[in-house]
Amino acid sequence: MHVYPHYFPVRDAADNLDVVPLLQSGFAAHAERAQKTLIEFNGVPTSYGEMAQRVARMRTWLAHQGIGHGDRVALMLENGLEHMALIYALMLSGAVWVPVNTRLKAPGIDYLLGHCKPDLFITQPSFAQALAGLEQEPKKLVWLNELELPAAEALPPIPIASDDTLCLIYTSGTTGAPKGVVFTHRMMRIASEGTVLVSGVKPGDRMFVWEPLCHIGGAQLLLVPFLADVSLQVVERFSASRFWQQVEQARSTHLHYLGGILDIVCQLPPESQPAQHTLQVAWGAGVSTKSWDSIVQRLGIALRECYGMTEVSSFTTVNYSGKPGSIGRALPWLRVELLDENDQPVPTGELGQIVVSTDVEGCFLPTYLDNPKATSEARRHGKLYTGDMARSDDEGDLFFVGRKTDSMRVRGENVSAWEIERIFVMHPAIAAVAAIGVASDVGEQEIMLFVQFKEGMRLPFDELAAWASSRLASYQLPRYYQQTQGFETTLSERIRKHLLSRDLSLAWDRASSVLK
Repeated sequence: MHVYPHYFPVRDAADNLDVVPLLQSGFAAHAERAQKTLIEFNGVPTSYGEMAQRVARMRTWLAHQGIGHGDRVALMLENGLEHMALIYALMLSGAVWVPVNTRLKAPGIDYLLGHCKPDLFITQPSFAQALAGLEQEPKKLVWLNELELPAAEALPPIPIASDDTLCLIYTSGTTGAPKGVVFTHRMMRIASEGTVLVSGVKPGDRMFVWEPLCHIGGAQLLLVPFLADVSLQVVERFSASRFWQQVEQARSTHLHYLGGILDIVCQLPPESQPAQHTLQVAWGAGVSTKSWDSIVQRLGIALRECYGMTEVSSFTTVNYSGKPGSIGRALPWLRVELLDENDQPVPTGELGQIVVSTDVEGCFLPTYLDNPKATSEARRHGKLYTGDMARSDDEGDLFFVGRKTDSMRVRGENVSAWEIERIFVMHPAIAAVAAIGVASDVGEQEIMLFVQFKEGMRLPFDELAAWASSRLASYQLPRYYQQTQGFETTLSERIRKHLLSRDLSLAWDRASSVLK
């Protein structure tokens, strides 16, 4: 039997121990807890009592804006105390939090706002340039630096159910437009318990938080101190040059990683890494088999490679054995099968789609926002079909292989080819494009774009990349570009991407700006 240390069992829905009761209990005026540190932001501590006061004033401000149960509030903000207080306040108010990826440019923001139609959009001046290019004005926009908080008022209790929507998280895990995952209060509770389990935190541990709160990986950490006796050490964003300085200052013990973060840290000069540091465990996704041993040796930490997706309340598997390259086995409340196209189990060592099931109510997304087709494709026969491929070894450990669908994993972000291609085909010189994933030295993949120009309209790739950089998020921008005279297509006019060469020798590399 596979043993999971520090296992906090997921409660039954009838226990009513979801997000709101957790926060209410944690923020209650208990003298001992009120003085304890909940968060240190850039080295400055904030206690539970101090955060409770911020949250109460935020709730009052939201009420004055007419925001209540079920209303949607989009936040495009960098990590910070006010951002975190807003999220807590939205949870307690029963409003629906809509995180907006801070790296999106105007077309991506336009799509999200047009799709979910938030009642309120809160952002900060550093994103003014991206917002200036919006085609549609938000219903109500508020700049965070101009927000004036009133004194806290006693607000009537709001009945919030386990299956109420807590947030809408837009994910690009498959082809087509980003899908809004309806993420419930129960799902956030499960995601946070999953974090406690896979990270193996103990009382007194300190969790380094660099990931943007617009990601489930960052958002789910906000509840961990209410489940375990730990504190959060938060910074605005990941910085390679400041990483070890920040970790030393925070005395952090646990680090969540995505994409090539650990690869980047290991490429820093050896002298930048303290001879003795406090980090003990790193958990997340994106460490390759070839990098595994070197990362463990260089950093001297335990690696917990995981697999998960937002639709399954974040975590699905975890590797506790330390087997290089493995995503481990299913969490205790989940079952994972690898199935073929006929929904039959595949033999050991062969590729199959990761399909997840559970007996715990509320683990899976109830629906994608206004997208019944995508919902019916993902949720079938009481199971969640992830669209991801994996294989298992003779010992039952799983190894992630990649997406079944037309998407890529770039520096911790799922990127739909559709999102990239829809921008490039807007250029007047382009007839058709195809985006594919290719191997990367850092993280999971890089993006290569095949371009078919219109007759007589060839454009230098550096100019094309510069044109796209103002329209795509940094993680959506292809690194490699290659010209083609045309594409082979199916009868339904889809490009046969599997026939496109992954050979980079003839591609223009945006990173080096040299034609190879």
